Amino acid sequence: MNKRENECTLCPRMCRVNRSAGERGFCGMDDKIYAARAALHMWEEPCISGTRGSGAIFFSGCTLHCVFCQNYEIANGTCGKEISAERLAEIMLELQEKGAANINLVTACHFAPQVAAAIKKAKDRGLAVPVVYNSSGYERVETLRMLPPWVDVWLPDFKYMDPQLARCYSHAEDYPQAAKAALAEMAAQAGSCVFDGDGYIQKGVIVRHLILPGHTKDSMAVLAYLHETYGERIGVSLMNQYTPLGQVADIPPLNRKVTRREYERVLNFALDIGISNGYVQEGDTASESFIPLFDYEGLE
Repeated sequence: MNKRENECTLCPRMCRVNRSAGERGFCGMDDKIYAARAALHMWEEPCISGTRGSGAIFFSGCTLHCVFCQNYEIANGTCGKEISAERLAEIMLELQEKGAANINLVTACHFAPQVAAAIKKAKDRGLAVPVVYNSSGYERVETLRMLPPWVDVWLPDFKYMDPQLARCYSHAEDYPQAAKAALAEMAAQAGSCVFDGDGYIQKGVIVRHLILPGHTKDSMAVLAYLHETYGERIGVSLMNQYTPLGQVADIPPLNRKVTRREYERVLNFALDIGISNGYVQEGDTASESFIPLFDYEGLE
């Protein structure tokens, strides 16, 4: 068993629990792989989903546990089916056969060693589409360095610039520091974005930022950092899809949607500072209909 799982340090929490002995740290997972869905996903950025769909594999558990989590059913670790690395490799190939534009690994940090082994198996058997690492941004550089050459596209969040906001909403005051270091590693590995003739991304980094109600100043701080540090070398995806679910009913201002005025304020700021390599969401995207069913589709 990998030493990282005997004394797990895969994420910045550094729990050091013995996952191979069944112990569970902050992520809630032991050393086995658990997932909740593997299917074509149409709701990512146009260069990822396009018209073909992204082959999204949603892993169970999470190293962050944001209080407003849109995928809380799987993040809390109570929803998930155990699969082997062998089966995971087969799933990737099955998604490719269904026409997926890429393989989209959603929240895989705490399974990084097993996932890397599965990608290698799949590539040895003919996996040819890009592999996307879809992440909260709360990563250890040492873990990210386990993934090349298997990951082609990095799709991290950058949730907060304010450590106190990160502590309040994600129990992780070190989030900004960890996310900065992780993004620097991702950008160094991937280089500038490369697209094929149909507009699908083949390599590079796209950073997502979800605007939270009542926190436009922090959103602008995040965007300013991204643009000042990386310019046009990375894509930026500005998201207004925040959906207030039941677990935040008593937590203002998280218990409401982002207003049009808030969204336009952040969007105008992005345009004013010169961000042009990116994506925005139009219309009312704050809806539970955008949250997939975690019904173990594609795992059997």
